[in-house]
Amino acid sequence: MATSLAPQKTTRVLFFGDSITEAGVKPGGYVTRIGEALTQKGLSSQYELLGAGVGGNKVYDLYLRMEEDVLSKNPDVVFIFVGVNDVWHKVSFGTGTDPDKFDKFYTAIINKLLDKHIRVILCTPAVIGEKTDFTNQQDGDLNSYSQIVRNLAQKWHCGLVDLREIFHNYLLRGNPANSSRGVLTQDGVHLNDKGNQLVADKMLETLLAK
Repeated sequence: MATSLAPQKTTRVLFFGDSITEAGVKPGGYVTRIGEALTQKGLSSQYELLGAGVGGNKVYDLYLRMEEDVLSKNPDVVFIFVGVNDVWHKVSFGTGTDPDKFDKFYTAIINKLLDKHIRVILCTPAVIGEKTDFTNQQDGDLNSYSQIVRNLAQKWHCGLVDLREIFHNYLLRGNPANSSRGVLTQDGVHLNDKGNQLVADKMLETLLAK
């Protein structure tokens, strides 16, 4: 008796974040590069990639647009990549997000996703300035907010792409001149080609890990 194989369900992966993710779906962006890598591996039919990045967003903004931009899309996996503006805007606009509120809203986002049985992967914010000796103006805040994200990943058993640590380790080797920009970013924050490739590689590694 012939048996037919049921068609394999496509895994829908959504990338939720700010301007870094908004640019990530464009040519050369990290989401686009993940798609290209999946194609090279012969896995493109198994995954659908969606971007949900909005420039200037902080964690509170992500929380407010969850229903429309994430839950309505019925994703199987969500990467959350936020935190740079929560720190950066403290200096650039006098706004930003206090650590306790950052923790609170991030937790609320995670719980809404977990309630829907979505696989959640958290990403620490990478850099605001690429100097490797922790003399970038907001390194202290960025380190503490990254630790909040690590703690949340551990507490809620989420995946983690520790871009803060990954970028620092790369820059220790790749930025001997201790430049503030131009190695992995265009301007100290937004990714250049090498930065997009590094993020794509590390996110794909985590996505495909069992």
